[in-house]
Amino acid sequence: MYKYILEQAENINWMALFALITFFIVFGIGVYLALRKDSAEIDRISDLPLADDDPIIQ
Repeated sequence: MYKYILEQAENINWMALFALITFFIVFGIGVYLALRKDSAEIDRISDLPLADDDPIIQ
């Protein structure tokens, strides 16, 4: 059985499969980190462009 599976494996594009798996791993980590963030931190970050207390621009 394993011999048949290995014979059919030569038709697989391993580079494309590796890229797809890598994309889903990185995407999954990004989603996990985004959902794990505290809501207060998200609110603070979302208000940054509108904040008037910017010490850099005076």
